[in-house]
Amino acid sequence: MLLRPPPPDLMLGASLFLDFDGTLVEIAEAPDAIRVGEGVRQLLADLSDRLGGRLVLVSGRSSADVRTWLAPLALPVVGSHGLELPGRSVSPPDELETGILQLQRLEQRFAGVLVERKPMGAALHYRQAPNAGEACRLAAEQVAAVTGLKVQPGKMVYELKPAEADKGTAIRILMAEPLHADTRPVFIGDDLTDEHGFAVARELGGAGVLVGEERPTAATYRLPGVAAVHQWLNDALERLP
Repeated sequence: MLLRPPPPDLMLGASLFLDFDGTLVEIAEAPDAIRVGEGVRQLLADLSDRLGGRLVLVSGRSSADVRTWLAPLALPVVGSHGLELPGRSVSPPDELETGILQLQRLEQRFAGVLVERKPMGAALHYRQAPNAGEACRLAAEQVAAVTGLKVQPGKMVYELKPAEADKGTAIRILMAEPLHADTRPVFIGDDLTDEHGFAVARELGGAGVLVGEERPTAATYRLPGVAAVHQWLNDALERLP
C-alpha cells in the first residue's frame, strides 16, 4: 500500500518531533559534511513559536552536535537515539573505549570507513566503503557482545547504542510532560532507527511521516525527500494559528 503525503493540517493540535539527518538535512558522505539549508533555522524557529514550544529534534547524533549545527537557534534536542533527554544525564558503559579501539581497526583495513564517537555509544559508517559492510556488521556485533550495547543498522552505518534507548521511548516520555499534554505526536524521520518513533506516535493517537523511498514502515504518511519536508513544513506553518 502506497503512503500518501501528510495533510498540511496534521500539525493542528500536535507536538512535532523531527529527525535531523535525512529529514531536515541531506545525508552526507561523513557526519561533519552536512549542510543546513538556507532558511531551515528560521523555519524551525517559526514552527516552534506557532506550536507554543512543542517542537523537539530527535536525532541519532549527540544533542550537543545538533545544537552546534543549528546555532544560534536553541531548541529542545533528544540525542543519541533517545538516550539524551533534556534535563537528564546518563553515563557510557565502562567498556566503550575498548570497543571503539576495536572498531577503529576497520578504519585502517578499509579506506573510507569512519568511526563516529557518541556520548553513550559509537557509529560505524561505511558509506564511502560499501565493500566493508559485512566486516562492519561483524565488528559491531562483537563489540556489542562485550559492552552490552545494541547494534542498530541504519543507512550505510551500524550504530552501537544502549539497549534501552530508542526514539519511541523518548517520544513517549516527552508526551507525558505538561507541555505536550492533550496533543498528539507527529514524528518525521527517514531511517530504520525512526521506526520506534513512528510506532509510538501512532499508538498515542498521532502519526509518523516516512521520508524517502517506499518501504515497510509503521509510518502513516510519506514525503519523498528533504526538500519535500521543508515544503510541507512551510505549508503546515501557514495553517497554524
